[in-house]
Amino acid sequence: MAQPGLSPSLEEIVRIAHQQGYSDVHLGIGEVPRFRSLGEMKKTDWPITDLEVFQGWLQEVLSANQIDEFCQRKEFDGSHAFTFVRVRINLLDCLKGAAMVLRIIPQTILSLEQLQLPDVLKELSSKPKGLVLVTGSTGSGKSTTLAAMIDWINRNQPRHILTIEDPVEFVHQSNQSLIRHREVGHHTLKFHNALKAALREDPDVILIGEIRDQETLTTALEASQTGHLVFGTLHTNSAIKTVERVLGMYAPDEQESVRRSISESLLGVISQGLIRTTDNKRAAFHDILINTDACKDYIQRGALDEVEEIMERSGFDGMVTANQSLLNLVEAGLVEAETAIAVSLKPNELTQSLRGRH
Repeated sequence: MAQPGLSPSLEEIVRIAHQQGYSDVHLGIGEVPRFRSLGEMKKTDWPITDLEVFQGWLQEVLSANQIDEFCQRKEFDGSHAFTFVRVRINLLDCLKGAAMVLRIIPQTILSLEQLQLPDVLKELSSKPKGLVLVTGSTGSGKSTTLAAMIDWINRNQPRHILTIEDPVEFVHQSNQSLIRHREVGHHTLKFHNALKAALREDPDVILIGEIRDQETLTTALEASQTGHLVFGTLHTNSAIKTVERVLGMYAPDEQESVRRSISESLLGVISQGLIRTTDNKRAAFHDILINTDACKDYIQRGALDEVEEIMERSGFDGMVTANQSLLNLVEAGLVEAETAIAVSLKPNELTQSLRGRH
C-alpha cells in the first residue's frame, strides 16, 4: 500500500495500481491520491498534492502542447504507455485546482473463454456484416468485452480490422487478422473523418470507440449495410434502452426510415454491468438482445416492449435479460440476493423471481 511521506512519481503510483489490480487512479491538487478498487474509492497515506507535484506528474505523461491545450480548454482526454501498462488519461479543472483520472488498461487481452462470456458473443463476432453494440455504464467492462470479441476475430479469422478510438485502449497484435489502430487527435483529426475514410480503407471489421452523435451513428449504419462488421459502444444500461437511445438520435420525421435501417443492420446489443461477488471479486451480468426475425419486425414497428418480452423467452437464441442473468448468479451462490436486487433495473420483478425459487 501507499507509503507516507514524500509524494511519489506518477510512474510509481501507476505501478502500484497495476500490481494491485486497481482500475483507476484519482489525483488532484488539494487532495490525497486515491485508487479505485473493485468499484470503491481507497485513500492512500501520501501527502496532499500541491501544484508543483501535480505539474510534475503532468510532465511525465503529456507534451507541453497537451498541457497548454488542457489549460485553455479545461478538459483533456488522452493516453500514455508506460513500459509496463497503458493508461487512459482524463484531466479536469475543479474548485481546488486541476485533477486527473487515470484508467489502467491491462496489457493482457483476456479471451471470451477466460472472461466466461456467453457463447453468442462468438457467433456475433463471426458474422460477415452488421452492427453490434456493446453498452453499459462507465467501468462496466465494455472495453474488456469488446477487446475479447476483437481478439477472437484476430485469432480465428483472416480479416482486416480497423479501430478508431478516442483514445486507443487495448492494443492488439496482428494474428490471423491484420489489425490497425487509429487514435483521434494522433492519427486523425476528427472521429467522423476517420470513420468516413474507413469505408475506403478495405476493412472487414470496424471498431468505433463510442457512438456519441447522429453523424457517427449514420456512418456506422451505412458501413454495416455495405458489407462491414461494425462494433460500437454506448453509455446505456439495458438492451432496449440502447435501441431507444439510437432511435432518439433522429428527428420524428426520420423515425420510420431509421427504424427500418436499424432493424436491418443491427445484429445484437450486449448490455453489461459488474456486480460484487460473495468472494469479494466482481462478475459480469448481461442484458442481451439478438436481432432475430421476430425482433426485426417489432423494431421496425417501434414496439420495443414486445422485444423485451421476446428476450425473456429466447435463451435458445442467446438472449438473456439482466434479471435472468442476476438470478443465475444468485442461484449459483456467486452473488447475494440483496446485492443483485440493488443493481437491478426491475428490482420488484427480480424479488418476485427470487421468492418463487426459494
